Amino acid sequence: MTGGAFNRDANYITTRITVGGEDGYPVEAGRYRLIVAQACPWANRTMIVRRLLGLEDVLSIGFCGPTHDERSWTFDLDPGGLDPVLKIPRVQDAYFARFPAYPKGITVPAIVDVRTGELVTNDFAQMTLDFSTEWSKFHRHGAPQLYPPALRGEIDDVSQRIYTDVNNGVYRCGFANSQQAYDDAYDRLFAALDWLGERLADRRYLVGETITEADIRLFTTLVRFDAVYHGHFKCNRNKLTELPVLWAYARDLFQTPGFGDTVDFAQIKQHYYLVHTGINPTGIVPKGPELGDWLSSHRRETLDARPFGDRNPPEPIREDERVPAGHGAR
Repeated sequence: MTGGAFNRDANYITTRITVGGEDGYPVEAGRYRLIVAQACPWANRTMIVRRLLGLEDVLSIGFCGPTHDERSWTFDLDPGGLDPVLKIPRVQDAYFARFPAYPKGITVPAIVDVRTGELVTNDFAQMTLDFSTEWSKFHRHGAPQLYPPALRGEIDDVSQRIYTDVNNGVYRCGFANSQQAYDDAYDRLFAALDWLGERLADRRYLVGETITEADIRLFTTLVRFDAVYHGHFKCNRNKLTELPVLWAYARDLFQTPGFGDTVDFAQIKQHYYLVHTGINPTGIVPKGPELGDWLSSHRRETLDARPFGDRNPPEPIREDERVPAGHGAR
């Protein structure tokens, strides 16, 4: 905290998995396991991109439960509390296998080398870009271009403001430790949301005429906004459902294969309200708010753009990766 402001430690493990294996980890089918938690917005990005690009057969996925303690995320959803592939109870075991004295927080998403059980990277921002570029050999037929070369500069610029003022902005509101820090974060958050609403008023997607990395990065915050950020993090100028353009845009993406079918509202609420004891010391998970009808008509299809352009949507989500009944949208 500086002046009561929340400062995220952004020094992640930046080892990359690349075609040439420059960091010692070449792209290989079946060698790596993506570890996520459906509650986590940063992990949710990787789930969406993996699914849109069709990497399920080459990059397996492990799901942590919605809560964690001061030590680590855990695999409490799996039989015996062990990840079925890595055979470990805690994500920290993969971190310690590579860095025995790892001093920082244990985060997801994380990619683990199945052969050694060692963590490769937890750099969530680079991870999805590499899925689009370094893993292209394994993309499904008809996979979309989420990071097209001609638009990368604009995608990066838009994504930077989304990260600073929206993705991380809601946390800067929620974990502010002074009135001034909270006020500053709140003002920047809603200024950015207003800017995004204006940008999306006459275009279906943030950059270009198809879904890109920028849309994915915004979606994972918007989909959690009313469920947790509005109340829990005091981001309460408006609900998402009270911002017509962004609410329609979010529903449009939610109804696109690969987006809404990765969202578990029950786990999202459990995570934030149970783990953040400094904000919610009672540990009570609220029954509300009413989240709105995510499956209602959004009319954004009338704008001159298509989700995947001349590419194809992914196949239906796999049975073992489905959101449990009652945890998704109504």
